[in-house]
Amino acid sequence: MAAISAAVAAFSSSLTSLHLSFRPSSLTLTRSHFRTITSSVSSTEFNITFAPKAPKPNPEPPSPSITDDLGRQLFIPWIVRDENGNITLTSSPPPRLLHEMANATTQKKKVKEKTKKKKKESPSSKVVAAAAAPMPPPPPKYSKAARRFYNENFREPPQRLSKVLASSGVASRRSSEELIFGGQVTVNGSVCNTPQTRVDPARDIIYVNGNRLPKRLPPKVYLALNKPKGYICSSGEKETKSVISLFDEYLKSWDKRNPGQPKPRLFTVGRLDVSTSGLIIVTNDGEFAQKLSHPSSNLSKEYIATVDGKVTQRHLIAISEGTVIDGTHCTPDAVELLPQQPDISRPRLRIVVHEGRNHEVRELVKNAGLEIRSLKRIRINGFRLPSDLAIGKHIELKPSNLRALGWKS
Repeated sequence: MAAISAAVAAFSSSLTSLHLSFRPSSLTLTRSHFRTITSSVSSTEFNITFAPKAPKPNPEPPSPSITDDLGRQLFIPWIVRDENGNITLTSSPPPRLLHEMANATTQKKKVKEKTKKKKKESPSSKVVAAAAAPMPPPPPKYSKAARRFYNENFREPPQRLSKVLASSGVASRRSSEELIFGGQVTVNGSVCNTPQTRVDPARDIIYVNGNRLPKRLPPKVYLALNKPKGYICSSGEKETKSVISLFDEYLKSWDKRNPGQPKPRLFTVGRLDVSTSGLIIVTNDGEFAQKLSHPSSNLSKEYIATVDGKVTQRHLIAISEGTVIDGTHCTPDAVELLPQQPDISRPRLRIVVHEGRNHEVRELVKNAGLEIRSLKRIRINGFRLPSDLAIGKHIELKPSNLRALGWKS
């Protein structure tokens, strides 16, 4: 131990800058000196420590504060609820609020920057941006099963060629057949001479006298006309005025009311002779016209007949007994003598029939020994001619009117 103490005393003179403390069991030295000393003495431990550095003050986050009248700073406490639900007072706002405020200001700045960029854009940059914009997605492709289901359940089936021509307004059904027999109609590049050929205007290419038939058929039109005297119910005769000529203004304004739709070819449902006025239905639906005008429909039709002379009970019985027309005995459903009106001097008869044969009402009155002065039809089945409909004017029929006429489709 005396040798160690002498060595330490000699060594301490060279370590004036270090704080050394001699202890029985330890001595504070640097690591370099510790290596030299431990090589000779293994049982003694030396611990060398330096004075710790002064800790730097942690800057506290700024807290919102105000000053009072004397200039003293007042702190505003924040009431915060922690995860456990306890309420505490803090001098700084919660981090969540600061985060939301930062995002809010950032989003507003981005919006402003976008608007500024939009204002500075030139027309050329807009064209480039439009060219670089992604193309719209193509229409969906349906499977074969889906297309077959649509064609079988929703698509209109192919129709006869003569019916398609008539529905498209080319000519009447009979005139269309004459055009087909004359070789003036081609279907998909080939001349077709068979009116019964099934075609689909949306798929087949049909030409009539070199003119392409439109792919879309005109919509169905149903009109009720108050027919005046002197007009015939046929569009083929040019020497006499036709009922269809009363719809010239209606067809002229068709493109404005129905843009993109082809004009319909109108015709009458049944007929009224030249001297008969009143209700007549005009349409372009051949199936509808066939249903209403066929005798098997048994639609009742009501007429008002103004006759010359005096009507007696004998005349009413004779009319109700009926007469033979074209080999068939026809009897009316009802015959009634209407009350006398002050503005009409001649007697009037109300006659209801359902067969609808040619000149049936006139033949019934003539067979009773009376002469008709004027004849007017006022009702077909459940649809009655509107009292405010002027002569020569028409109205469009509503679905309820069609049902009243007996049309169920």
